[in-house]
Amino acid sequence: MEPTSHMPALGRRQLMTGAAALAAAVGLGQRAFARPALARTAQDTVPATTPASALALMELPYADNALEPVISANTISFHHDKHHRAYLNNTNAAVAGSPLAGKPLEDIVRAAFEGSDAKSRSLFNNAAQVWNHDFYWRSMDPDGGGKPEGELLAAIERDFGGFDAFAEAFAKAATGHFASGWGWLVADEAGKLSVMSTGNADLPLVHGKRALLTIDVWEHAYYLDHQNRRADYVRQWMEKLANWRFAASNLAG
Repeated sequence: MEPTSHMPALGRRQLMTGAAALAAAVGLGQRAFARPALARTAQDTVPATTPASALALMELPYADNALEPVISANTISFHHDKHHRAYLNNTNAAVAGSPLAGKPLEDIVRAAFEGSDAKSRSLFNNAAQVWNHDFYWRSMDPDGGGKPEGELLAAIERDFGGFDAFAEAFAKAATGHFASGWGWLVADEAGKLSVMSTGNADLPLVHGKRALLTIDVWEHAYYLDHQNRRADYVRQWMEKLANWRFAASNLAG
């Protein structure tokens, strides 16, 4: 399984202000919905010392159990509330008091990618993973799967020769990627679609590509539900969860 030394043990979940506020903060102005309200405790509130400019944890656009049986509420509780939160906390800690404090997440990711020292690489690994996870949660819909429609389907048919050919290429990129990483549907500057995979925290943003859809193939994304059967997770994800409306909105720009 992937290394977890950079993911410290965390407390109980903190309820944040809402997905719409986060979308504005990180420059990912996508459709979002409120998560069911939970009772607060003293540990659920944001500490008074948290800077107002700090990035906030994305509120999931669905209930913890909404993606079952493909992704269980148990997986969501670890993946979103611990892994994703750890990346966010590490990012906020790294930029606090620096010129990057208060900057949009994409600016932080790009600046860290351009750095060559160990601190820049650590910041990139954490900030890019925040971006990746924000994008991943939106790439899924409890009523997703099937085929896209309209301009997105036309573009897929144009550039892949058909939806089935695309689905095969996407599954191959995600399933065949060695170790931890991501599978992506992306567009280049000319609007041509392609599939790519990236390792660890790497993402299309720093390679001149526009992300349309992503699937997380780090083991913590699927192992509790599918164990070593990554191919089953990818297939079910495509059939039942892929959020084509989100992908279409990204293609439209």
